[in-house]
Amino acid sequence: MSSTFAFTVHPRARLGEDLARVWSPLGRVPDPVYDAALRRLPLRPVSMAGIHIGGERVGHVVLVPYGARHLLTSPGEGRARVHRAVDKARALGCDVVGLGALTATVTAGGVSLRGRTDIGVTNGNAFTAAIVDDQARRLLRDAVDHASDPHVAVVGATGSVGAAVTRLLARDRAAARLTLVARGTGRLDALAADVGRQVPTTTATSMDAVADADLVILLTASADALLGPQHLAPGAVVLDATQPRNTSPSLVDERPDVLVVDGGVVDIPSLRLTGGNIGLPDGRSYACFAETALLALSGHRGHFSIGVPTLELVDTTRRMAADLAHLGFRAADPTSFGRPVFLRRAVTRTSPSLAVAS
Repeated sequence: MSSTFAFTVHPRARLGEDLARVWSPLGRVPDPVYDAALRRLPLRPVSMAGIHIGGERVGHVVLVPYGARHLLTSPGEGRARVHRAVDKARALGCDVVGLGALTATVTAGGVSLRGRTDIGVTNGNAFTAAIVDDQARRLLRDAVDHASDPHVAVVGATGSVGAAVTRLLARDRAAARLTLVARGTGRLDALAADVGRQVPTTTATSMDAVADADLVILLTASADALLGPQHLAPGAVVLDATQPRNTSPSLVDERPDVLVVDGGVVDIPSLRLTGGNIGLPDGRSYACFAETALLALSGHRGHFSIGVPTLELVDTTRRMAADLAHLGFRAADPTSFGRPVFLRRAVTRTSPSLAVAS
């Protein structure tokens, strides 16, 4: 029996632009006003959109009134606001709640909510890892020059999604060698020692280490770890699965030889949001959202992905997606900053690997 779900979101870098998704006149207010208001006022979470899949209403998008930088710089207050959003989800009658973007980060991937018995919690990272892995393999097949000997760099490798994606790539030897980038060395060295038994692996704490990678997978939650044009090899491919993004459209303007693909986007053709949107067109969702929908539509009860997902959980989401394949739940066709891209194998190391629809 299916159940209903909620998915938590928050304003990202451009506060007015994101709040206008709730109510368009909100886009007229300057960002500094929002910055002060969101930081100082005890604003309550709100249901900003209804979720419909297959013509049925299946849940709610719940807005946490706290911006991305607020969540990163004041995680204690941010965590409290996320907890209140989960209360809101339960009050709406939801059986499971998914933690979107930085609402997962400030709750340690949902660990701070583990004690809840009235509602199931998932951080969405198991299916996100599955989708990013699927996207990476497609890019290695269709867009990377050195497809038979690819060097893959994972930025944010010790994070909840990053560790799972790294283990997936190593398990099936999808990469010839791996470079793992993270800020701290303890977990990074342990992860490298583990996957290094399957694939040659190096580690680094600086973005500079991706400079000769064929494919760079961005999975860091840090708003300060921005990938710049100086970091990339000629003809590199970037899979950016971060929210807020760690790339900008100016990157491809300055480096037209580079392909940047939007990561973690899932095709659910019948998906419709009413009353607001999360920055994607109808029929598409982020993978963390899709995981929550999978759980609800499959009748799952209780918590699912908390903290770092195991590969068993990743494989479970793939089985659930296969069971609901009539509704979609597969990696969306590739886009770059929302615009369709058409992949083809690059001919030379310095030639672009894409065509972008205008």
